[in-house]
Amino acid sequence: MLTSIFVLYFALTLGLGLWRALRTKSQSDFVIGGSKLPGWMLALSERATGESAWLLLGFTGLVYGAGLSGVWVAVGCLCGISTAWILLARKFRQEAARYSAITMPEYFSAKFPSQAATIRLLSTVIIVFFFVFYVGAQFAGAGKTIFVTFGIDPFWGQIVACAVILAYATFGGFVSVVAVDAFQAILMIATLVVTPIVMLVKVAAGPVSLSQALAAAGPGVDSWTGGAGGFAAGLLIFNHFAWFFGYLGGQPQLNARFMGMRDDRQVRIGRNLAVGWTLAAYAGAILIGLSAIALFGHGTVADQEMILPTVLNRLFPPWLAGILLAGAVAAMVSTAESMLIVAGSSISQDLYNGILRKGRASDRTLLAVSRIATLSIGILGLALALTTDRLVYSIVSYAWAGIGCSFAPAILLSFYWKRFGARGVVTALLAGLLTTVVWISTGLDRTVTAMAVTFLVSIGSAAAVTILAPET
Repeated sequence: MLTSIFVLYFALTLGLGLWRALRTKSQSDFVIGGSKLPGWMLALSERATGESAWLLLGFTGLVYGAGLSGVWVAVGCLCGISTAWILLARKFRQEAARYSAITMPEYFSAKFPSQAATIRLLSTVIIVFFFVFYVGAQFAGAGKTIFVTFGIDPFWGQIVACAVILAYATFGGFVSVVAVDAFQAILMIATLVVTPIVMLVKVAAGPVSLSQALAAAGPGVDSWTGGAGGFAAGLLIFNHFAWFFGYLGGQPQLNARFMGMRDDRQVRIGRNLAVGWTLAAYAGAILIGLSAIALFGHGTVADQEMILPTVLNRLFPPWLAGILLAGAVAAMVSTAESMLIVAGSSISQDLYNGILRKGRASDRTLLAVSRIATLSIGILGLALALTTDRLVYSIVSYAWAGIGCSFAPAILLSFYWKRFGARGVVTALLAGLLTTVVWISTGLDRTVTAMAVTFLVSIGSAAAVTILAPET
């Protein structure tokens, strides 16, 4: 039964993606859908893309392992997502239209032409480098889920997921990805709503309440600060909340949805749907992690990131478990495909056409380069997934810091500070890239998260350069 449902899911995903690929006729279609897609579809796509294996595997596992203190991550993400939709989405659409830009690097280079080539090159390096890690994390998550579900070696699980994604993402681009994402967002929210409801009913019928189970789970599990006090408690909350910074305009795969909006009315429709979806999704993920402690015991699942597949396999009939597990795989697929499109587009639009061809490449050539680059990034991501055993949560947090907290300061300052110029953009991107790599490679991230440090160093450096070396 489970096998049949998963085969049907992958067949539907592949069929929908390839069908929508027929509408991809130009580079603009491949990158942002030609700005023709409705707001509700882009909102569902943005949410499916933003909440990857990280939410359904990484975050549920974090709450299962850490307890109540993990809730601060959700608070940071919810605040960041709401801020992006309420304050930045409309601005992204307007700026993209004003500068005729279809990628973030293209927007920067059009607005700050004095350093256009440097901005395009640096932006592309950051996107490709960190997206390989991010895509690899999604493939790793898919491999884990398929292993727990079918007992199939994660090696083959990752290859299957990669093959399906690349088949339609390479040909259909943004148009195919958004259509598939909308379908997947519905599967994801179904999993995150139905699963905790069933779990809470079972907890209520059991001998131990949720609060009693948390208290008995071990030191700090029933504490909002993980049992820490004073400065340590504040640091824990700050580190968890720091996911907020990456949402402030710094995620190219999410910003592409804002840039692809038809008009401001579609932005408003998308905002309301996206914020409501996020509230329900994070509440569900938190309840899954906490309820699992009461139902199965704390630490009884060796790999905490497999708590959701374990719950579904133990508590639900095979046919329903298969449908809900498809929601978990959908999270991984939707994020991987979107990042592949952004990375491939950056190589074709910004590196190849913007720097090498000086804007003279034909639309047909650009579309071919985009497809080849997308396929290549996917293969690199698969190679990373097959050669690392790091947790999905760890890999995604590394990429989140490197991408989001490098681009977010540059976006915020370019939107809202008239004095900000090309030197500031280059400084923000370079400082963000170097800070992330150095901070994590030296182990300092274990004390203060790189997400916060990268954002603060990047925005501080960019502001200092803008003030001390103003452009004429």
